[in-house]
Amino acid sequence: MSQGLQINADRLWDTIMEMARIDATQKGGNCRLALSDGDKQGRDLFVSWCKAAGMTCTVDKMGNIFARRPGRNPDAKPVSTGSHLDTQPTGGKFDGVYGVLAGLEVVRCLNDAGIETEAPMEVICWTNEEGARFAPAMIGSGVFGGAFDLAYAHAQKDVDGKTMGEELARIGYLGEEQPGGHDLGYHFEAHIEQGPILEAQKKPVGVVSGVQGIRWYDVVVKGMEAHAGPTPMDMRRDALVAAAKLILHLDENARGEGPHGRTTCKIDQCSPANTRNTIAGEIRMSVDIRHPDADAFARLDKGLRHEAAKIAQRRNVEISVEEIWVSPPVAFDADCVGAVRRATELLGYDHMDMVSGAGHDAVYVSRVAPTAMIFVPCEGGISHNEIENAAKEDLEAGCNVLLHAMLDRAVAAG
Repeated sequence: MSQGLQINADRLWDTIMEMARIDATQKGGNCRLALSDGDKQGRDLFVSWCKAAGMTCTVDKMGNIFARRPGRNPDAKPVSTGSHLDTQPTGGKFDGVYGVLAGLEVVRCLNDAGIETEAPMEVICWTNEEGARFAPAMIGSGVFGGAFDLAYAHAQKDVDGKTMGEELARIGYLGEEQPGGHDLGYHFEAHIEQGPILEAQKKPVGVVSGVQGIRWYDVVVKGMEAHAGPTPMDMRRDALVAAAKLILHLDENARGEGPHGRTTCKIDQCSPANTRNTIAGEIRMSVDIRHPDADAFARLDKGLRHEAAKIAQRRNVEISVEEIWVSPPVAFDADCVGAVRRATELLGYDHMDMVSGAGHDAVYVSRVAPTAMIFVPCEGGISHNEIENAAKEDLEAGCNVLLHAMLDRAVAAG
């Protein structure tokens, strides 16, 4: 009955474009930060669409929204899908938003076809995936999955000192349901790739088998300020040179763990600033390390710490390495990944297996429910940017795969 079922691509596109009008930016993107007035407006619009589609909505104490379409078996755990509606300060129209609204389109499609599933279907909007206003990232799904304590999450502050708990209450999304108390049977997340691989391989769909492990560090290099002219090179305690040596090592180390090794470094502060003729006395930098293999992930961590100690000794500086967040590598559920692969084959889409290089809400959901992801290409691999773009036909393909993967698991769940 549902083998030839297809979503309404025009409706999906129009829904995404309507959401994109909320907190739109001049370059065509969005600045819809978590728990802002614009986020409230986006959430309200999403809830109104869900209710119009015959769904009931509940909200937990992290502001995560669960919109349910009932199934024949009310006791069955729901097959769910979802992502997030918050964006980066200069974010795009598709990152996260596509995953939420693709789920809504699945429900609308089932309604149009008059199909009743055995298990309920749910579409979820997770809170603060981006981490742009409140750190850490993915905190709404993280509390749901047991990675973070609710009190810790509510206490997180933005740059103005406003807490998540206060802002959830202010915008009317401090729900009653205890995070994690909402059972899920199987979970899927559709998302733009946020990288260039699918586009380069000319594949409309990526079957995502897992997510790279991610570690974030704050690194401080302390040397000594000195005059650039009179101080001989061999007597300097140049913090910037030491930081550069460490950055170069991290780059080479990641390449040695290829093709999936990743390290990214950024200088956050150089002291003293804005003076050419003073040697840098202190550098504050951030480091991001990623790998999908647990052993290689551990080697990259060990390499950072070992090399920092060596450089500190050779360059007569102090280097502190503080790990501020870690998300271990994740392998998604084989049955859910299989459902995604079967859906692509049923629909005749060319596809490839891949590992996600970015973190997603599915990482934390996978701790409490069998989970998988579906990727579609984005233009130039560009994301977290106002010019982020995706082709309508690719969004359609990913949503069709989501539809049939959820139907596959709805039978199993029921």
